[in-house]
Amino acid sequence: MQNMNWNYPTTIWFGENRYKDIQEACSSINIQNPLIVTDPGLLNTDLIEKLNKSLKSQTKVYSDVQGNPTGSNVTNGVKVLLEGDHDGVIAIGGGSAMDVGKGIAFLAHQTKPLWDFEDIGDLWMKADSKSILPIIALPTTAGTGSEVGRAAVFLNEETKKKKIIFHPKMLPQIAILDPILSLGLPKNVTAGSGMDALAHCIEAFSSPFYHPMAEGTAVEGIRLVKENILDVYNDGGNVIARANMLVASMMGAAAFQKGLGAIHSVTHPVNSLYNSHHGTTNGTVMPFVLEYNRSAIESKFDRLGKYINISGGLDGIIDWVNKLKKEMNIPHSLQDMGVELGDEEKLSKLAFEDPSTGGNPLPMTVDKFKELIKICILG
Repeated sequence: MQNMNWNYPTTIWFGENRYKDIQEACSSINIQNPLIVTDPGLLNTDLIEKLNKSLKSQTKVYSDVQGNPTGSNVTNGVKVLLEGDHDGVIAIGGGSAMDVGKGIAFLAHQTKPLWDFEDIGDLWMKADSKSILPIIALPTTAGTGSEVGRAAVFLNEETKKKKIIFHPKMLPQIAILDPILSLGLPKNVTAGSGMDALAHCIEAFSSPFYHPMAEGTAVEGIRLVKENILDVYNDGGNVIARANMLVASMMGAAAFQKGLGAIHSVTHPVNSLYNSHHGTTNGTVMPFVLEYNRSAIESKFDRLGKYINISGGLDGIIDWVNKLKKEMNIPHSLQDMGVELGDEEKLSKLAFEDPSTGGNPLPMTVDKFKELIKICILG
């Protein structure tokens, strides 16, 4: 029997046009002068203007956020926050913007550098928890679920490695899930972020660690993805499908405290070295990793297939994922994303060192990752 510590996340405000309640959210957790953190793409829409109009006064916006956010995105944002004497963060956007917003709120009043708080052992306990600023998160994509996460992922520009920074108080105090905020998403972002949500749920379900609450959440998240992802891809204005995908995304992130696995272990170094979209890369490698893990997950996926009404167990679910990839123009293989045969040599060591590896249902080695990544490259 495993000894485990369990945690479930934060306050959720769900519904259409809930972004208009942003001032109420700020007041409820005593944020008087928030900093809005977003990405450059959202600055070209009217969402930030709408959000600011719902606040009692206009506030500063920080948008130096890359698709695969870096440590400097956080440290530059800290300078802006301190210069404006902001006492909290409103993070609006996809996972990158939310992660950077969480990172800024976390790091602003720490005396140690960002990388000192990597998610290894109890390094998070080095932080001054009392100085971490409150966070409100508004996702505009249904993928990462960062709005209910206690960690953020950043690229260390010197080592070219993605690092997870963790602290329990990085969890936003309020997450506002409003499907109106995701209506303008391009189809490719809808597809990639949706595959990210699916990857979180599938890897949480597959993880060998014991956490029945997370496993149940993952199963229902997979069902929501199955019943809504193509509807929202084919009709971006489908508010109900958008809402259901936002919930599935949040559920995936809540569930993966049970563990992730080799899908993310492979994806993270590919993202770092090739600047690929995280969720799209997850979708590309997903069926290959599921097949590789077959011996450890086959019986569980028989049960999953019955719940989500897919016949054929693991084979049927792999077929379904491959059909999703084709219908949503997700690249079939890593070769289609610019990864060349032979690159598995450098990627395998990075994948093995990735924190997600420990949650894979099959124990992994560098040589096993070479074999798996070669399969993902060739398709």
